[in-house]
Amino acid sequence: MGNREDLLAGAKRCLMEKGYTATTARDVATAAGTSLAAIGYHFRTTKALLNEALAEAMAEWGEELGRALAQDAGPDATPEQRFEAAWERIIESFARLRPLWAIQFELIAQMDRAPELREAFATANRQARLGLAEIFHRLDPAADEAAALALGGFHQALLGGVAAQWLVDPGSAPSAKELTRTLRTVAGEFGQRRPGPGRPGPDGAPGPRSAT
Repeated sequence: MGNREDLLAGAKRCLMEKGYTATTARDVATAAGTSLAAIGYHFRTTKALLNEALAEAMAEWGEELGRALAQDAGPDATPEQRFEAAWERIIESFARLRPLWAIQFELIAQMDRAPELREAFATANRQARLGLAEIFHRLDPAADEAAALALGGFHQALLGGVAAQWLVDPGSAPSAKELTRTLRTVAGEFGQRRPGPGRPGPDGAPGPRSAT
């Protein structure tokens, strides 16, 4: 590898070990086995180097997660079984990819001061939503992009929420089975018919009275 590739590899190692804000130019140069001047020559600034290294690391993470989720639960699997199998693989990946999840949450607080990061994350978020809709619902994003973005947004919100819980306390974060059971409960509640005026609700309580 040349100095540029060495610097990117060294920056990625530092990001995984130290995080974004704690990584210095000297850290990267030492990890890459290059001089400090090489950073300025190839990237102009340490921030530009870290941003490119982060983009590469996130792309690699996305590819790894995509490969894991692409493993089908079986041709006869129900949507519920596919959902649970996918979440088992996602949760297994948290331990391997913990530093990248931590960096993403670290950078959210800095996006107002780093518009280039906001733009990069927005682009990555859009692609992630389309990919998640394709994985979980077998929906071709090109066929119905609006539906794919909406469905993918739901799964992305779930993914980020579970990741946050896992980073804080892995032992108490929901399992794939618990997520499946809870989603079934919520879907069942949405499917319940709302009691009409005077009719008892599902718990036996009277329904709302009509205005007279």
